[in-house]
Amino acid sequence: MRPIFALISLTWKAAFRYRLFWVLTVLLLGAVVLLPALVKDDGTVEGFTQILLTYTLSAVTGILGMCALWLSCGTLARDIEDCQIQMVAVKPIARWQIWLGKWLGLLTLNATLLALSGAGIYALLEIRSKKLPADQQARLREEILVARASVKEASHDAEIEAEMERRFNERMKKNLMQNLNLDTIRAQLREQVRAEGQAIGPGDYRRWIMHIGSAREQLKDRPLFVRVKFNTLDNSEYGTFGAVFRIGTEQKTRLYQTDVMSLAPNTFHEFPVPPGLIDDNGDLIIEYANPNSVALIFPLEDSMEVLYREGGFGLNYCRGLGIILCWITLLSTLGLAAASLLSFPVAAFFSLAILLMGFSSGTLANVVSEGTLMGFNEETSQMGHSKIDVVAVPFFKALLNLIQLVQQFAPIDALSTGRVISWGQFGLAVGQIVFLMGGLMAATGIYLFQRRELATAQGTH
Repeated sequence: MRPIFALISLTWKAAFRYRLFWVLTVLLLGAVVLLPALVKDDGTVEGFTQILLTYTLSAVTGILGMCALWLSCGTLARDIEDCQIQMVAVKPIARWQIWLGKWLGLLTLNATLLALSGAGIYALLEIRSKKLPADQQARLREEILVARASVKEASHDAEIEAEMERRFNERMKKNLMQNLNLDTIRAQLREQVRAEGQAIGPGDYRRWIMHIGSAREQLKDRPLFVRVKFNTLDNSEYGTFGAVFRIGTEQKTRLYQTDVMSLAPNTFHEFPVPPGLIDDNGDLIIEYANPNSVALIFPLEDSMEVLYREGGFGLNYCRGLGIILCWITLLSTLGLAAASLLSFPVAAFFSLAILLMGFSSGTLANVVSEGTLMGFNEETSQMGHSKIDVVAVPFFKALLNLIQLVQQFAPIDALSTGRVISWGQFGLAVGQIVFLMGGLMAATGIYLFQRRELATAQGTH
């Protein structure tokens, strides 16, 4: 391991030689200290959390991610271009050890900077939270500086699919779909059924059954929090709408009814629920009757959620930082893999192109869902198609699956809303981001570095 430790030391020295360490320290100091000082919160838990946690963690992640990508491209590519790598390669050390040593050097450097930044953010949270009003401090401790598990309603996909097939078969019997694309008709019927299940008209009501399960015994004397979000038919973000929720059942538990609330659409709202409303089956029943003159849309996936305390904030915060470190490590691996074959400018450009492709997952998802690059043709009222779709759509689908292995984790959002980041989620993030995605990139980079001729002239004058 001595050669690898020597390469780790050289990587650290390179960071100091490029003055990157000091530049990063100043930038991170600005993100952690100056940003909260310049942007004042409004004295509420939401404003405090957005500035002290969401903005600062996002800024730290962006700064460290871009610098990790730049340094990983430069530390190997510049050593090759400046003919410094030859001095290392002639020593009794394998090329994979050179590559691994630089990777570990970047990992320890990023981990150190992230740990310092994370400790600074945590200290600011503790110090600045004492300046909030007493009621907001209590909310902060109950809703944000905590690790809360969540329960959602069971999926309705099977019911939607069954209803879609029933309507489809009815149309087939009536011969209403001659010369029409059957897959398109199925998709339209599926969306129609889904839309009907999400809408609650004036005077109508809907019931959600939240299965708490085995956690029921632990929550006997603990308050719960209901998180709700709805939209309007025209997606208007203006105005408020009346809401009264009935929770529990008179037959199995006591019935609790909220006060009349005035809620805005397209916004998450949370309100506490007293303990003792979960029935013997571990179910929490929530009902909403629409008293408004317009229909409201409660999305099936994320309109209603029940949150309850599962642990403390400190350890949850560390797991969140660990997932952020996984992201930064993946960027370092990408940069090193690109620099194993390409010059520094080309490696940096290539890495940024891959990163931008990752940010374009929404476009890729649209292509995959539509099955074509051409989009919707208004003249024919059907999806356009081209010969390139045969290759492009499967490629985009595979690429989207790889991107989603990384994007499915949202530690900053979880910490900002007091959600628990379990050890299972953390282990999955390490496995998918570092070992699977990073491992594939590392294997490619090491192979390219092994095959690269280091003794050729580098064009120096």
